[in-house]
Amino acid sequence: MHVNRGNPAGQEVLVDSWPEFKMVLTRPRREVARDPSDYFTNLYTAFYRDEGACRALLENSCAVDWGQAFQIQGEPLQPRSVQHLTYGGWNRSPPPQANSPEDPAWAPSPSRPGILNESSLRTPSWVMPDKGLRLAPVSPAHAMLLRDTWNFGGNSRSLRYLCLLIRHFPNTCLLAPEGTLISWCLTDPLAALMHGYTLPEHRGQHHMRPVVGMLAAQLHARGFPVYTGVLPHNEPSLHILQRLGFRILFGASSFGLRPQVPAVAHPLPPLW
Repeated sequence: MHVNRGNPAGQEVLVDSWPEFKMVLTRPRREVARDPSDYFTNLYTAFYRDEGACRALLENSCAVDWGQAFQIQGEPLQPRSVQHLTYGGWNRSPPPQANSPEDPAWAPSPSRPGILNESSLRTPSWVMPDKGLRLAPVSPAHAMLLRDTWNFGGNSRSLRYLCLLIRHFPNTCLLAPEGTLISWCLTDPLAALMHGYTLPEHRGQHHMRPVVGMLAAQLHARGFPVYTGVLPHNEPSLHILQRLGFRILFGASSFGLRPQVPAVAHPLPPLW
């Protein structure tokens, strides 16, 4: 969807054959100069119906640059019927695997359709922040704070990556009356919610509810699904998202790969 809407992440799409294909691969556009050691922005996704076709394309050095650090996400494609419902959820048959193109790792629960109902998202009461606080887009001036509060931040690559997300993808933050940042959430090149965070001194006041609610409204208005990924032990974020109507789909995984380290996969930075 991002590729068809300006392609802000600079991706291109490959298939193993056409018009009948068994493997879909997205990768960074080759004509765009990139840091070969930057696994934040060197993003691949792989979806396949045939494991042999997947292996063949991934092993093709013309398709995948194994000399660079990169992250890769994806899984087998499953036959299914997909229908985008009015509340922004999905109708699936048969039940799909997690983290496929049609079934993100997190999806809004059909049992609470009001959370993502298009009309209620315009002015929902639970999106309104407490008196004196205001919702706003995240500013590039906030990037340093976002980097320093991210477990996988603290370096120039992560700062550059966060700046790219802030500039090119939907985001929302909550500001105090004096304009200081309290809570925020971004979206990544796969349109997933990421880097949801509330400063420690402001926790326990449900500030993430209006932030996620407003960002979900932005994504819904653009026709995107609303989903994210959370580490299993991150109970506070799991609790918040479940209260907002998300349901957990187990089994999704993603990896960051570094060059010249055979058979070693490093976990991708967690989204929350």
